[in-house]
Amino acid sequence: MGQDEPLRRELSGYDATAVVIGAIVGVGIFFTPSRVALLAGDGRLALLTWGIGGLIAMLGALTFAELGALVPRAGGQYELLRDAYGSATGFVYVICNATATQAGAIGVIALVCVDNLAVAVTGAVLGPWPTLGCAVAMTIGIALANAAGVRWGARIQNLTVIAKLATLLAVAAVALLAAPPSVDAVGSGAAVQTSQNLNPIAAIAAALVPTLFTFGGWQQVLWMGGEVERPERNLPVSILVGVSVVVAVYLLVNWAYLALLGHAGVATSETLAADAVAVVFGDPGRRAIAIAVAISALGVLNAQLLTGPRLLFALARDGRLWPLLGRVHATRGTPIPAILLLASMAIVLLLIAGEDGVDRLLTGVVLVDGVFFALTGLASLVLARRLPHAQRPVRMPGFPLVPLLFGLSEVAVVVGAWLDPEVRGAAAIGAAWIAGALIVYFVGFNKPRATRPTGDPTDESSSARPASASPADG
Repeated sequence: MGQDEPLRRELSGYDATAVVIGAIVGVGIFFTPSRVALLAGDGRLALLTWGIGGLIAMLGALTFAELGALVPRAGGQYELLRDAYGSATGFVYVICNATATQAGAIGVIALVCVDNLAVAVTGAVLGPWPTLGCAVAMTIGIALANAAGVRWGARIQNLTVIAKLATLLAVAAVALLAAPPSVDAVGSGAAVQTSQNLNPIAAIAAALVPTLFTFGGWQQVLWMGGEVERPERNLPVSILVGVSVVVAVYLLVNWAYLALLGHAGVATSETLAADAVAVVFGDPGRRAIAIAVAISALGVLNAQLLTGPRLLFALARDGRLWPLLGRVHATRGTPIPAILLLASMAIVLLLIAGEDGVDRLLTGVVLVDGVFFALTGLASLVLARRLPHAQRPVRMPGFPLVPLLFGLSEVAVVVGAWLDPEVRGAAAIGAAWIAGALIVYFVGFNKPRATRPTGDPTDESSSARPASASPADG
């Protein structure tokens, strides 16, 4: 290990775009549209909800594209939060992300991958302990692949992104060519028993919570800013292209679900994609979808272990976490301690809490995601006011309206999650996690730790920072 070995810029613009798409398109799109259709109340409102969610995602893409070019370094989102609001905010974000959001996601996604592989091969899921053992082994394997070199993680990401987009487009093609003519795709779904009777505006607002959660993930490419070639160009382009592709594919596949199953079928399905394809292809279609879900889950699992450790790395290089986590392997060029720590936390969380406990935790961190999405979006306004003379490589159209609208949209998601009685209890877990991370910061990490000599030319976390952009101390 060499503490002062910098990260290597080995990721092309295509690789960065694959990170964006792969981090967004997970297993949610195969299941979440059922919840959205149920809350929306009919097919037209469900599609409108996905359209509004796509618009908000594009506002976020424009906002994050500009910010990504401003901090093209490892853990860029951490730097933005730190510089805009103080070191406490940046620390809480990284710790919540590492101990809950990503650690929980890694555990659950590994289980989903194993379950679907088992269904595809044997037609049934494995027992609890074999499933857990396979999930742990898969997590270790992906962690080791990413520790071996950033190119290994990028290759896995690129291949799984191609596979998952091909799958979703295939579902759309099935609907286009073979949808049953008798299906009422956008019917009112009167036979569907909803948990609440809402007017159209309230129904869309409620349905936007799971919709935006399914759209989330494009921010993860900012964490890889220290390893992207020509980051001032490739980071903004990858975010804009990646989010645009996902919005188009999500709208298309949601239309396909409705065309194949109708609104009532979508709203009541527990295995949505499999049920949709089975309309035409029966059991072989179900098994094909199981393989597709497994591949998609593998891609998201890789995305978490490819990007997440860079936040821990950046926090450690900033002197706010143990120095070991800021080390880069001298020959592999990867932050191996940070990768192994994140994988270990995911495994421990899964072993202690189990699948149900981790799933409840992830439901709670919808609130955490919304809070920090809003803060990051609004950071563009804060930094523009605080650093009026800072050079910005990219200036997106619509400033300051675009980041303001995006930030307010995410605030609405946080409020919606808190007001939803089915989510409120889990949202309280997210709020408690934020409070716990803040306590940890003030107890043990509110003073910077010495990590390397001042002015170290290999310090990529501070190089190229505008002279006026000194971080506000929390």
